[in-house]
Amino acid sequence: MSQEEHLILRYFEEIRQDAGKFVYGVEDTLKSLEMGAVEILIVWENLDINRYVLKNSTTGEIVIKHLNANEEADQSSFRDSDTNAELEVEENMSLVEWFANEYNIFGCTLEFVTNRTPEGSMFCKGFGGIGGILRYQLDIRSFDDLSDEEEIYESTSNQQPVTGRTTR
Repeated sequence: MSQEEHLILRYFEEIRQDAGKFVYGVEDTLKSLEMGAVEILIVWENLDINRYVLKNSTTGEIVIKHLNANEEADQSSFRDSDTNAELEVEENMSLVEWFANEYNIFGCTLEFVTNRTPEGSMFCKGFGGIGGILRYQLDIRSFDDLSDEEEIYESTSNQQPVTGRTTR
């Protein structure tokens, strides 16, 4: 518990300093990971988000989505937003499990937190249970205009880049 408190207090100190060396939320954290900017990835052990690798059967395009339970129940989450084509589920796993398997390819440390301490509870409720301490200052909003086409490394055993859109 003491280690968790220290970690979250360090995270909050980065926020307080307002130096742009922190990130939170699924989308921004994943962007920061892909850029190699995350030094310490902090994830709530009970994060209820699943990572889907979906294939557009019409175009063959691979789409990666990160969905919570409500989004999974919405069938439109499994349709292409541009063409309305149905997306086939190629892979589905807990985002927590995916992080546990893949964090090392991003060159960061992975730390799980609970909501059993006041600091951990604040992190889970206030920041969605996912975030990171960055190696260097990064204005993630300046990268929002990047193309939807990104290289995503699927696993450590197969380091071939897969081109596709990453969405939440």
